[in-house]
Amino acid sequence: MTKFVSILTILLVLITLPTFAARDEATVRAIWTFDNGDATDSSEHAVNGTLAGEPEVVDGIVGKALKFDGVDDGVKLPDSNGLNTGGPFMNRTIAAFFKCTDVGITETKQTIFEEGGRTRGFVINVHDGKVYVGAWNRAEYQWAGAWPSADVESDRWYHVALVLRDTINAVQDNKFEMWLDGEMIASEPGGQLFAHGDDTGIAHTNANAVFHDDDGGGTNIHYFGGIIDEVIVYNSAFDAADFKEYADIIQAATSVEPQDKFTTTWGKLKSKRISQ
Repeated sequence: MTKFVSILTILLVLITLPTFAARDEATVRAIWTFDNGDATDSSEHAVNGTLAGEPEVVDGIVGKALKFDGVDDGVKLPDSNGLNTGGPFMNRTIAAFFKCTDVGITETKQTIFEEGGRTRGFVINVHDGKVYVGAWNRAEYQWAGAWPSADVESDRWYHVALVLRDTINAVQDNKFEMWLDGEMIASEPGGQLFAHGDDTGIAHTNANAVFHDDDGGGTNIHYFGGIIDEVIVYNSAFDAADFKEYADIIQAATSVEPQDKFTTTWGKLKSKRISQ
């Protein structure tokens, strides 16, 4: 009887244990909110960007954002040990809010974020009515890469993310994920990323990103037209609970509710996360 009670007690404890999200705040590598009208990194790592062209400071989905002209506007980011020149990186989340002026453009890939080069790297971009996320490591263990996509519309806010989850020095199933507005769109084979030193950029390809249909040679190309807000990079793999707050903001932004509602909601969510 005592043994049965002990087992029952353990089971009850396990059932009542809280479920924690996968985000680890200790792994944040960079956060660009654009709230100050520049590309200052609000994390402690000071991965501060330099504006190229003349991005316009506008109201974003939360606070301020940058509007890019699709011609020569962008953000150039420096190398960082935790972002690209260190590694190998087993877990990674890169995410951003975006609103593209014209998603149907085919002449350019409309880069939202890219880091790395032709051998190893990450990319998020819009092309021909779709948003893509990509990753590749074409050395060490020869991961050719994956570029899942989802349909998107012009002049509408979205939250897009790529996730590298618990990878090793080999290609394994279900290690690279695409998320859109809080939902996982795809889970594909993937592996860890080793150091990748080519230049990193927001709203353009700073140097040599690889796309779904292009092996990616070239610098200062594939400019994004539209608004980008709240770009984040973590070296932990977010899950559905982590993405829910972003999905809530999208839901509020695309409803008939006023701007101040989802701005207030986002502020409350940020405060809650910091206090945890």
